[in-house]
Amino acid sequence: MRKVLGCMRKAAQEYEMIAPGDVIGVGISGGKDSLALLYGLHLMKNFYPVPYEIKAFSIDMGYEDFDFNPVKQFCDSLGIEYFIEETKIYKIVFDVRNEKNPCALCANLRRGALYNLLKRHKVSKAALGHHRDDAIETLLLSMLYEGRIHSFKPVTYLDRQEMTVIRPMVYAEEKDIIGATRRHKFPVIKSKCPMEGRTRRDYMKELLRGIDSQAPRGRDNLLKALTNPGQMSIWEPKCK
Repeated sequence: MRKVLGCMRKAAQEYEMIAPGDVIGVGISGGKDSLALLYGLHLMKNFYPVPYEIKAFSIDMGYEDFDFNPVKQFCDSLGIEYFIEETKIYKIVFDVRNEKNPCALCANLRRGALYNLLKRHKVSKAALGHHRDDAIETLLLSMLYEGRIHSFKPVTYLDRQEMTVIRPMVYAEEKDIIGATRRHKFPVIKSKCPMEGRTRRDYMKELLRGIDSQAPRGRDNLLKALTNPGQMSIWEPKCK
């Protein structure tokens, strides 16, 4: 977890993600990334230069037999308040709309539900568990399928929602998150999404594994492209 924490602190300070007295709402899907983020922010409170609070939030998609109790117990053990919002997103996406490519609609509905839940609990800053490899995959997805150079930013302000979204793990490698998950035995809940393993993002993961074999520093250079001043400058640090 030490490497993940180091990456989190670097990103948080470089992009001024956390202000004194912030109440940060962590979106918890039940997967490894969001649980690692929650635990990392919990540990970081012990040494981060400004004080902040954490609350945890989950959106129940409406899957049958999807039990958030292990996450609740994990939050209780850390002394973190935990809230769950029940929705019918699964039914809307797969039954009512019967989307051919459901991921975009599902993500939009899920994020909208999360942000509304956070606002009801007076939280104006949302933390999401996207990591370095997610950012690189998103860059490739945008270039290959949309014809544009784009990826999510470490910090984004949503005008319509009046919500700031932060991604403290944008410098953390997925392999280190997987290692931390195993060592600390995070209570990961297996996804019940019918598209699991069959999305365009899964194809990007496979593509990157091929790139790794031919260009060992390929991922590092793709991330560098996001932060390289004078070129794309998609991620422009607030602190200079």
